[in-house]
Amino acid sequence: MTGTFGGALEARGVPAGDGFLYSESVGELEKERGTLVIKRVHVKYHLNVEAALLAEKRDAIGRAFDLHPDGCPVYRSIYTSIDITKELEISET
Repeated sequence: MTGTFGGALEARGVPAGDGFLYSESVGELEKERGTLVIKRVHVKYHLNVEAALLAEKRDAIGRAFDLHPDGCPVYRSIYTSIDITKELEISET
């Protein structure tokens, strides 16, 4: 998902490589018939953006964040069986 979000940001003129964008994911497991199964995943994105660019691109960043899961092959493959949530933390540089 991070790669898809990064690609969406880059397409909108927001740098995502070189450490500008990274993510942390936490999965929650439950036991089903003796086997651990991933039930929930939460992805927290961290985006570093220059203040002037953030002022110009804030809405575009929000749209990319909202829309990127539908363009992500991994998300589309697993979202019906695993609850995936996401959040975005933006830091001005």
